[in-house]
Amino acid sequence: MPVVNYEQYRKMLDAASEGGYAYPAFNISNIETANAVLKGLAEAKSDGIIQVSIGGAAHASGSDIKDSVIGAISLANHVHLLADRYNVFVALHTDHCQSKKVDSFLLPLIEETERRRANGEKNLFNSHMFDGSDIPLKDNLVVAKQLLERCAKNEIILEVEAGVVGGEEDGVNNEGVANEKLYTTSEDMLAVYDALSSVEGGIFTLAATFGNVHGVYKPGNVKLNPKILRDGQAALKAAYGDDKKFYFVFHGGSGSEKSDIEETLGYGVIKMNVDTDTQYAFTRPIAAHMFKNYDGVLKVDGEVGVKKTYDPRSYLKSAECGMAERVIETANDLKSAGKTLCK
Repeated sequence: MPVVNYEQYRKMLDAASEGGYAYPAFNISNIETANAVLKGLAEAKSDGIIQVSIGGAAHASGSDIKDSVIGAISLANHVHLLADRYNVFVALHTDHCQSKKVDSFLLPLIEETERRRANGEKNLFNSHMFDGSDIPLKDNLVVAKQLLERCAKNEIILEVEAGVVGGEEDGVNNEGVANEKLYTTSEDMLAVYDALSSVEGGIFTLAATFGNVHGVYKPGNVKLNPKILRDGQAALKAAYGDDKKFYFVFHGGSGSEKSDIEETLGYGVIKMNVDTDTQYAFTRPIAAHMFKNYDGVLKVDGEVGVKKTYDPRSYLKSAECGMAERVIETANDLKSAGKTLCK
């Protein structure tokens, strides 16, 4: 099935919101990781989201070019081609774009979709994330509203962030951020709704933080408080009516306790990002291959090695399968497995 269109993506979000489950969202940085996500989602019979970060996109363009826009377009085109061969819905998304990168990353990708639409082609990406956590909330929402107005005209969903996700990812280090910024207040969530709900035709998701941290840590080091999401939903309903709701995004899903994940599903989380865990799942089989076949991948003591063991296809295939298994596990954790809307 092709990458979803706008109406299909909206139906996906509504189905998750009403059904009490969430879509797994996986970062990719090359063809192998993209293939692994597609493979895992198809085996789990789960719809899902494939996303590209600025750093992942730069990597995909090659170590000499290091152009995030070219890399993102390349990866998205690959997914568009391969998704046709699978029987699940897939949406394409770009991950954390902070305010200083909007002009160099986000806007060129929106412009690429505008160019394609003008030619009668499909959107390149279905949604983009603007991460304004690096600027005051008031300024964050001014930029977010401008972006949502443009996205709405092009049938693109916008993800925004209020609060700060801790830890380090993709070259952005928030390990020293003030503790209170790791927990979004209900007042801040209402400010987001006030600013963005006025955009005609605009659809947005909200990465509200409740102690989320990128990366994985030993048990007890990360203090999640999912009830912050519950309180935000309650505040929205009290202010605007029982029919209103947030589409929440759970950042920093790697390493999270399954009980915390399940609790967030009851509070309106419809998307959870996973990157660190799938990176490990991809790399672990490669490490095993190298240890097991060290005398084949290395020319030890003047020997010639064993071509079939140092052929990258041999260990990258194992890496793809290892990551696909982690994709399936996430789909089960989020209760999206077996619920594809692709018929």
